[in-house]
Amino acid sequence: MLAIYRKYRPKKLEDLFGQDTIVQIIKNSAAAGRLAHAYLFYGSRGAGKTSTARLIAKIANCQTRQTDPEFRKLGEPCNKCSACLEIDNGQALDVIEIDAASNRGIEEIRSLKEGIRLSPTSYPYKVFIIDEVHQLTKEAFNALLKTLEEPPQHAILILATTEIEKVPATISSRAQKFHFKKVSLKNITDKLEKICEAENIKYSKEGLELIASASDGSFRDAESLLDQILGLENEISAQAVEKILGRISFSRIADLTDLLIKGDLERSLEYVNEINEEGYNIAQFNKELIHYFRKVLALHFSPTLENEYKKILTDSEITLLKNHSKELTSTKEQKIINLVKSLIRAYSEMRYSPFASVPLEIAIIENLK
Repeated sequence: MLAIYRKYRPKKLEDLFGQDTIVQIIKNSAAAGRLAHAYLFYGSRGAGKTSTARLIAKIANCQTRQTDPEFRKLGEPCNKCSACLEIDNGQALDVIEIDAASNRGIEEIRSLKEGIRLSPTSYPYKVFIIDEVHQLTKEAFNALLKTLEEPPQHAILILATTEIEKVPATISSRAQKFHFKKVSLKNITDKLEKICEAENIKYSKEGLELIASASDGSFRDAESLLDQILGLENEISAQAVEKILGRISFSRIADLTDLLIKGDLERSLEYVNEINEEGYNIAQFNKELIHYFRKVLALHFSPTLENEYKKILTDSEITLLKNHSKELTSTKEQKIINLVKSLIRAYSEMRYSPFASVPLEIAIIENLK
């Protein structure tokens, strides 16, 4: 059985969520028959870099595009011809993927240089995809540079990296560069919803949002987490996600924040004890609490940040943050700032303490007594 992230890998450019500008540029280039011979994709992990590279390989070699001028104008692969199907199934001899993390030396790049000169066996184009290209050695980069300077007409070279700053300028300047942004929580949640509906999986919106939040902007991580949870649960609920990931929902973080802002010491300590007794990772809980307060303070002093938070949070989460930011009167501002400082100190102690909840409880007592 295919893993969800492989089964629902984008089949066409339109399936790439959250990268609208990149999609439009590549579609326009494909429609005009002007695909570049070298690309450099960089940005967050799981944002679609390798998937886009494979889509370019399909577009360049799609047989329907070669025979149907009207279809070519769409700038998409047909996903029906033998070339598209072979590339999807990883059976295309003319599409070569190299993981630079484990093939980082000059010998591997010399082999690429020799292979790239040979004509394709079945398709119009040979496509070389080098993932994690920043891991190449200096000598390997120098060897790659020669290929980028004079690529054969039948070759397309696509480099992908999460660390663009480690790629030499001589390399990046010879490729079309595309920045893949971290995907928004809404985009990830929308895709998870489509997967659940296609697979007839029962789900709650809050459960999917919790998975999306845990994925930190990565489609691949979100889909892998969904697979993991389905291994133990038949329904994706917030409770199931919390139990399996040991991650607390946004609303529960907001509940403790409410108690802390109101200065309710007794109920705050009871709440922390409840979280601890339920078996959640208390250090992770404190980390989420710190991030929550950071957003509350940021919104309090700079309300325009709401537009940025809308990219990563749901409307209900934004409402909770705004309500708490409004509760920070001038007399409470410094108290909350001091509390956050204490929580940060507590977090550094919690990671190494056999009594993980104690530093958090002490931080709360010191600031609310």
